Amino acid sequence: MLAATSHGIDGILAECGGNAMCATCHVYVDESWLGRLPAMGSEEDALLDGAAAERRPTSRLSCQIKLTPDLDGLVLRLPDRQV
Repeated sequence: MLAATSHGIDGILAECGGNAMCATCHVYVDESWLGRLPAMGSEEDALLDGAAAERRPTSRLSCQIKLTPDLDGLVLRLPDRQV
């Protein structure tokens, strides 16, 4: 989320500033990358149930994805809306 907002990526609103309170940084993770991400926490899971766009099996909140060298090349897609 921070990488997207600091580089002006449209479609990541991040209204709560990365505090896992709003789901306005919803993304779809490319299936080939899902296994490399840490497990989803209960707060993230609950917030995704109320996301503005369709929740999919690959849905995550980008504020909960900490970029590391292992995630270099991570492919994410944006939903059609965040609010």
